[in-house]
Amino acid sequence: MPDGDRKIRILVAKPGLDGHDRGAKVIASAFRDAGFEVIYTGLHQTPEMIVNAAVQEDVDVVAMSVLSGAHMTLFPRVQELLADAGAEDILLTGGGIINKDDILALRERGIGRLFGPGTPTGEAVAYIKEWAASRDGVKSQVS
Repeated sequence: MPDGDRKIRILVAKPGLDGHDRGAKVIASAFRDAGFEVIYTGLHQTPEMIVNAAVQEDVDVVAMSVLSGAHMTLFPRVQELLADAGAEDILLTGGGIINKDDILALRERGIGRLFGPGTPTGEAVAYIKEWAASRDGVKSQVS
């Protein structure tokens, strides 16, 4: 979790074989514009690559973009790998084409809020700021 003066660090990840990354780039820019430190992994990342990058980069949040329909596999796998790495305090959130029943099932697993197409980027920014504000040691970067 960020120290009082450290920016919130977010890893924006694009797992799987889906090659559509416009939304991931848009949200990465919105996060950067909001004052977050953003690491974008690029296309075709495996869950293992995402978690390795998250741990190495000491991020607070992993935000995955999943448009392939594999969200019920990818989000739980990344969550499991984060736990195995002792990094279960990292918020796992994201978005994509995900139906409401699957969103509810993933939320029940402890996955953070998931955003669908057309969601204003400000909603994701506000969610991350609210999450960070609820954690210890976060001060100036969420104001």
